[in-house]
Amino acid sequence: MSLRLIALAVPALLVLSACGAPEPAEPAPSASAPRPLLTAAQIEAGVPAAAPAPTAEAAPEPPTAPAAYAPDPGLVRLQILLDRSPFSPGVIDGLAGDNTRQAIAAWRKAAGLGDGDAADAELLRRLAAADTAPVMTTYVLTAADLAGPFSPPPGENLAAQAAGGAHYSSARERLAERFHLTEALLQGLNPGVDFRRPGQTIVVPAVADRPLAAVARIVVDKTERSARAFDASGRLLAFYPATIGSSERPAPSGTLRVLGVANEPDYTYDPATLSYDRGDHKVVVPAGPNNPVGSVWIELSRDSYGIHGSPDPSKIAKTASNGCVRLTNWDAEQLAASVRPGVEVRFV
Repeated sequence: MSLRLIALAVPALLVLSACGAPEPAEPAPSASAPRPLLTAAQIEAGVPAAAPAPTAEAAPEPPTAPAAYAPDPGLVRLQILLDRSPFSPGVIDGLAGDNTRQAIAAWRKAAGLGDGDAADAELLRRLAAADTAPVMTTYVLTAADLAGPFSPPPGENLAAQAAGGAHYSSARERLAERFHLTEALLQGLNPGVDFRRPGQTIVVPAVADRPLAAVARIVVDKTERSARAFDASGRLLAFYPATIGSSERPAPSGTLRVLGVANEPDYTYDPATLSYDRGDHKVVVPAGPNNPVGSVWIELSRDSYGIHGSPDPSKIAKTASNGCVRLTNWDAEQLAASVRPGVEVRFV
């Protein structure tokens, strides 16, 4: 990715050089109240199901149709506790995956539980002892939550996004990001809710969004696809899953520095200065959470590279980027609030 930070007359508004349909209708509630996929009580008491041990003799399973979404209540609980620790599993979805596994491994090592990524009883006991607050809560939808403007979902056509804006595509997407979970899980916890009508009470993760202590060093692991934040004494403050470059457009190597932070940045694609092709014309996508660089940009000391948010939290560490380090919006915002110019960023 090739990006450049340019300060405008208003300090909070910055332009970055390089790195539809109307709002979809929400499902109307049915006449009889549907059952949620999981209840808050199930999640509060949940313990992750043990993964079956692989066997060398096992024959490969025949192809099957995609399974229905079935989140594990214990994994939802574990992901919320990790999110608040903050050793982020990325988006909370109640499903096993590399992001959760690596967050577990990082937390276990930092807590003195040794290597490994097992979600065992001792891990849960220690996490719950460190943070005794309930993992689920309720929230009453307000008119402001449900009000627009909304934008078409982002796609590959930057000119279309520039015209349509980079706002959330629905109130449900806005609320899912606010509470760090997927839209599928949010709807599954609240199957009878119409996300166009204020005054309804919904069940959501009790996320904390606690600030970090001052960050002195960031280590970006390109193989693991993670970013770690440390304080001046070398103590690990936070772990984040990350999308980091690609084979065609790799992330930098070596040690860089933080130059500054841009909240709510614009995104500018300029074919005259970019190393990848997304058209022949300069395009400016306005600020918004679904902007290609998300809600915040941490400028690094190599021209056009940064650490930034993402319009699609479910794809973090599962796809490629144009060279930058991409986090969920909430992880990027937490990190950005605790860095200052001069913080070391080491790529390994």
